[in-house]
Amino acid sequence: MAKKQFKAESKRLLDLMINSIYTHKEIFLRELISNASDATDKSYYRSLVDENITFNKDDFYIRIDIDNENRILKITDRGIGMTKEELENNIGIIAKSGSLEFKNANEAKDGIDIIGQFGVGFYSAFMVSDMVTVISKAFGSDQAYKWKSKGSDGYTIEPCEKEETGTDIILKIKENTEDEKYDAFLEEYHIKSLVKKYSDFIKYPIKMQMKKSRLKEGSENEYEDYYEDEILNSMVPIWRKNKNELKQEDYERFYMDKHFGFEKPLKAIHTSADGVISYNMILYIPAKAPFDFYTKEFEKGLELYSNGVMIMEKCGDLLPDYFSFVQGLVDSPDFSLNISRELLQHDRQLKFIAKKVKEKIKSELLLMLKNDRDKYETFYKSFGKQLKFGVYSEWGINKEVLQDLLLFHSSAEKKLVSLEEYVSRMKEEQKYIYYAAGDSIERIEKLPQAEMIADKGYEILYFTDEVDEFAIKVLTKYQDKEFKSVSSGDVGVETDEKESEKKTEENKAIFDFMKEVLDGKVKEVRASKRLKSHPVCLASEGELSIEMEKVLNMMPDSQNAKADKILEINTDHEMFGAIDQAFKEDKEKVKMYTNLLYNQALLIEGLPIEDPVQFANDMCKLMK
Repeated sequence: MAKKQFKAESKRLLDLMINSIYTHKEIFLRELISNASDATDKSYYRSLVDENITFNKDDFYIRIDIDNENRILKITDRGIGMTKEELENNIGIIAKSGSLEFKNANEAKDGIDIIGQFGVGFYSAFMVSDMVTVISKAFGSDQAYKWKSKGSDGYTIEPCEKEETGTDIILKIKENTEDEKYDAFLEEYHIKSLVKKYSDFIKYPIKMQMKKSRLKEGSENEYEDYYEDEILNSMVPIWRKNKNELKQEDYERFYMDKHFGFEKPLKAIHTSADGVISYNMILYIPAKAPFDFYTKEFEKGLELYSNGVMIMEKCGDLLPDYFSFVQGLVDSPDFSLNISRELLQHDRQLKFIAKKVKEKIKSELLLMLKNDRDKYETFYKSFGKQLKFGVYSEWGINKEVLQDLLLFHSSAEKKLVSLEEYVSRMKEEQKYIYYAAGDSIERIEKLPQAEMIADKGYEILYFTDEVDEFAIKVLTKYQDKEFKSVSSGDVGVETDEKESEKKTEENKAIFDFMKEVLDGKVKEVRASKRLKSHPVCLASEGELSIEMEKVLNMMPDSQNAKADKILEINTDHEMFGAIDQAFKEDKEKVKMYTNLLYNQALLIEGLPIEDPVQFANDMCKLMK
């Protein structure tokens, strides 16, 4: 029997495909099962167009058999089968797919859902096999044919015997190597796990004999092994069921079965669309962040299916980074796939569905915020920081999407509030949305800078996450109301401006001397407009605040960031009288007072003191 050669371009493509295209060898099983499903679908189509043919779905299934002794893995279907010419054309010429031609010829027919479209997936079998044999008998034919190949060196086709219509794919599994353990593809439970992973929702039963154990008849403690057919796949995807058929428990069980998380999700989102682009999706909002969520190791993405067959375990392109916590899947018959189902084109279908995913997540979170506040706050405690990173990243391009989802602790409400809620309560004369940043709520509540704003009856938002102030700097305003830090150089509150400027001018000599003592540590020393009971505080000017300086300097690649600091002195405080007196009599004491006040202001801000020993010595001198 003469061996036929693959065409030159097919031979090169086969070598490339086996060695490069598929990332994981295990997907060969997914490809062969999909082909078997296609063949069965074609039989179903024949029954639709020919009234003389009956199609009993119960008679159609896919079977997997393992022969460990001979290292054989066999996949059998009872589908439409192939003639000699079809074996030659569909398998002998790589990337020529009978499924694609069949689909194109029957696009208008209902119920036809062909998975395989590109004719290359079959060749993934050579990644795990020394030899591949195809035995097929076409519908309506009396003759079966055997196609056999060891790879790119060519193939043979010869007549053979086969009783039933359909196709057998017989793989001679490779021997183990140092790098690959091919024995895994001869293990029942590994094959079962691969079917569950990739082909769980193929609509025909996938059967395999599984080894089981039972008590021997008449024995109380002696067991025997036996084999029994088991259906490995669930066949009906939950996302294709009508939502009215499903309960919350069904979504939760599916969430656990897919190992999306270990706790019940806060919310399941089930939606579908039929139109120019059709899709089904189930998305989950988890209750807690996984342990590696805020690390580089975390990989975002939704499971991606095409007609119930998994083609990608983590499709990151379907989720924006700021919604990376979402788990779930998308299934669509409209994804364009090139030569491998693993290689997904960045086409308009994918972008369209990604846009719908983003819109749906946002709308569901807003509904949760409005209708189930406790649940939303539970979500926010786990993932609020990610939303803030989303506002800050990409130069604020996503701030309009996310701003209504943000929550911050409120000085007035003593709980988390949204920006919309804050603005709705603003006093008529209030110009700005005020915030204060610090390590904790307790520390912020004691900030001297917040005293005057609080006395005015203005609500203050407390920023305790490192990213908060960076995000707000990008957001800049909400509903035309600008954000203003209580520590900024000008807080925008009507005060006796002339009186404050007068006090600064009257004490200019003292303030200039104090600035000189601090030797570049502050940009200015001035009389405070905001302090009432406290003696001193630090304010800042420019885009970089004191809190942002702290965050930046904690980073590994810190560039020693410095905010423009202003030392504000409460000239109405009794402390200032001591400074004024010392300035007239003892300049060295003024130096000590200046350093003490500056260090005190640093401590209030949670900043380190440059020379704690000197600070302690100055305190001791003051106590004499």
